Amino acid sequence: MKPINPMTHGYLDYLTVAVFLLAPKLLGFEGLPALLSWTLAGVHLALTLATDFPLGGLRWVPFWVHGWIERIVGPALVLVAFAPNFSGGGAAFGFYLLMGLGITAVSLVTDYSSETKRALTQAL
Repeated sequence: MKPINPMTHGYLDYLTVAVFLLAPKLLGFEGLPALLSWTLAGVHLALTLATDFPLGGLRWVPFWVHGWIERIVGPALVLVAFAPNFSGGGAAFGFYLLMGLGITAVSLVTDYSSETKRALTQAL
């Protein structure tokens, strides 16, 4: 059994948006690391709002698809941490490494199937 339900995952998604939005100012990045962080805040917000789960708005993206996107983005952010503009042990390196590991961990312990079961139950 996976401990994170769709509602909790939604709250974590909105927290993730806020972290991506605020990180450049709080951690002092600029240039590409800052631009990527602000872009990821917008993309993550759009995905969260479009997802079919309790805290989604438009409900266009099935929750399980949302999960697969996060399973790809998390490891990609770990790789980004080692890119030339991000590596070197600075704040951007640590931030992207931790965000990548965190998103990957949350994606592995979220119950993405519970929303699918709810949708099937309501359809019957």
